[in-house]
Amino acid sequence: MSKLFFGGMGACCLMLVVMLVVPVTSHAADVVKFGSIDVQKVLNESDTGKKAKLDLEVLIKSKQSTIDEKGKAIEKLKADIEKQASVLSADAKKNKEEELEKSVREYQRLVQDSQAEIKKKEAELTETILKDIKELVEKTGETEGYALILEKGMIVYSNKGIDITDTILKKYDESKAKPAK
Repeated sequence: MSKLFFGGMGACCLMLVVMLVVPVTSHAADVVKFGSIDVQKVLNESDTGKKAKLDLEVLIKSKQSTIDEKGKAIEKLKADIEKQASVLSADAKKNKEEELEKSVREYQRLVQDSQAEIKKKEAELTETILKDIKELVEKTGETEGYALILEKGMIVYSNKGIDITDTILKKYDESKAKPAK
């Protein structure tokens, strides 16, 4: 779960442009409010993120169990072929070796399919959470008067006062804890 919410150097350039475009005034009421958020922290520490991680771990263990079983069957088949090599006819030995090759291909396909399924599930879970976070950040930005909220991973320095990660994390957990309508 490591996708970034806001991308690349664009965030830094955007902040620079905003700083240049926003007129500098001496009026305290005209203060521009900036915020930053550590999206990775919300992904890892929110209740929904933790549940998604657990769901993914369960899927991985399930797939690994199936892969291990198939691997053991291949090892047993190899051992059987080696043990029986001296007593098998040429045709029988060839059939056993073809069966082994087929099992190895199925094993490789199983591994690839499992990896693809896990990757797809991780992307789905992450995408769902990121969509929710984006909506919550936008709502928070509007309601709390932020001019700009940046993803913290792209910020070289920021005053700790503009970090709204914990606020978003709390609101996100609260929004997910409410019963569905």
